[in-house]
Amino acid sequence: MAKRVFTIVLDSFGIGGAPDAASFGDEGSNTLAAVCSHSSEAFPNLAKMGLFDIDGHEDPRILKWISDQTEMPEVIGSYGRIRELSAGKDSTIGHWEMAGVVSSKPLPTYPDGFPDEIIEKLRKATGRDILCNRPYSGTDVIRDYGEEHMKTGALIVYTSADSVLQIAAHEDIVPVETLYDYCKTAREIMTGEHAVGRVIARPFTGEAGNFTRTPRRHDYSIEAPSATILDILKSEGLDVISIGKINDLFAGRGVTESNPTSGNTEGIARILEFMDRDFHGLCYLNLVDFDMKYGHRNDISGYAEAMHEFDDALGKLIDLLNKDDLLIITADHGCDPSTPSTDHSRECVPLLVYGEGFDTPHNMGYMAGFTHVADIIGDALLASPFRKRYTPSTGSNIPDKENIMSYVDMTNLKVTATADDITDLVERAVAAGAASICVQPCFVKHASKIAAGRIAVCTVIGFPNGYQTTAVKKYEALDACDNGASEIDMVINQCMLKSGDINSVGAEIGIIADAVHSKGAILKVIIECCNLTKAEKTVLCHIVTVQGADFIKTSTGFGSSGASVEDVALMRRICGPNVRVKAAGGIRAVDSAKAMIEAGADRIGASGLG
Repeated sequence: MAKRVFTIVLDSFGIGGAPDAASFGDEGSNTLAAVCSHSSEAFPNLAKMGLFDIDGHEDPRILKWISDQTEMPEVIGSYGRIRELSAGKDSTIGHWEMAGVVSSKPLPTYPDGFPDEIIEKLRKATGRDILCNRPYSGTDVIRDYGEEHMKTGALIVYTSADSVLQIAAHEDIVPVETLYDYCKTAREIMTGEHAVGRVIARPFTGEAGNFTRTPRRHDYSIEAPSATILDILKSEGLDVISIGKINDLFAGRGVTESNPTSGNTEGIARILEFMDRDFHGLCYLNLVDFDMKYGHRNDISGYAEAMHEFDDALGKLIDLLNKDDLLIITADHGCDPSTPSTDHSRECVPLLVYGEGFDTPHNMGYMAGFTHVADIIGDALLASPFRKRYTPSTGSNIPDKENIMSYVDMTNLKVTATADDITDLVERAVAAGAASICVQPCFVKHASKIAAGRIAVCTVIGFPNGYQTTAVKKYEALDACDNGASEIDMVINQCMLKSGDINSVGAEIGIIADAVHSKGAILKVIIECCNLTKAEKTVLCHIVTVQGADFIKTSTGFGSSGASVEDVALMRRICGPNVRVKAAGGIRAVDSAKAMIEAGADRIGASGLG
């Protein structure tokens, strides 16, 4: 369960391939491919988040960019491709859907301008005449109509391919606050069949031939037709912090704190500030420049430069994440700057997730619905962690020096074992007063049923070689716990250790420890001593201690040799006081078990003691 979720919308950053793109006139659009066609420079942090590992990258411009990279970083989180289900490709509907609301009807658009009845209502409500009333580029419209506006005071009203009504006015002719009032009035007019997604105030300054739009733009959005994840979080008493135009897109609903920005640079600066702020809830950022400054203006160079600016900042964001933080990066639609069109494009978008609960590399594949973003946010902030109540309770075993078997995890990991063999193991272990039974993952549920609370159930994951990926081991561990195992014995990734990648080994132990502990179980880490040098054993003792595992274990019993008294003594000497030692492999006699215990072992792995 996360305390803080940071969600960043790269406004218009599509990755191509929407299955219904042709019906929107956008077949072949791919914003990411356009950026890749212009910049051969690396995007190391977006790559680390999995952007270039997403399924479906078939555009040759992306494939060439990938092939031109001298190296690509290892992915650290989850990544996937999501398609929009709503009937539209504008920011409002895109944000609604990622907040959990799918829109079956498109918002109205006006390719031939607004009807006379709307224009007449605007004239009457504002007391000003109206200019333009056509789809237009925001920079072109003030160039072409700005001088007449200055002379007459008439408002420049225009639209685009999106569901918007925009009013442009020079700040010397119409004060900004007055323009805002006009837009509020227009918002009241644009209802029912004319309920556009946004009414946008577009103030500008300058002189004829040199007009410039100011950063005092303001959006007045239509409210979502039903509750969004923002509404739900706010009703639960959590913080919902808007940065950029998020507050405008949701008409202020569900937001507890709004932080307007002038563009990407300020938006990035603000979210970095919030990384140092203690809050509980969602921090939601929209980086509008990708769309407003570069996508709509077909400025591929500017788009690529802005992506590099964000990528640089992303590295800082990743470094500043707390253990209970979650970072989500996505987009609301496309706006391919390499096509003749200057409007939004119907594209799939990336979903990149890293942090609490998403700390292992994982390909989420192709997903239908931006609503997956809302699901991830809701689960992270509102779902309570599920801790099983094991019987007997975890860690309740207290070894009895008068009974050597009370130190023993009685084990049957034979590949030919049957359910009857496991039943027999349970009964023998209970009769002997053993610490636990250790069985194959496929028999955990059966063993738990037979044990019926009389003895703890242990199982192995990543067994016996340890070279499975972390994601697989994590799934194995959680599945085993859910089936009734309260003790998990995991084999380290020896391949990574021998490759010198100590960080990956340590990170994996920490991830599995967190997963196991979230279920109320304990983790024993098998280091397979027979394959290690003394220096490697020493380093692993420190790593296991730092990563919070409960036990360090000598062997799988499937290696070239098992436990030794010397290894047990080394482990006990180096590991911290909260890490116990389990000796396993080749221990068949009582005297051998006693020697291990005297050397510092707290637990013994054996099929029995003769």
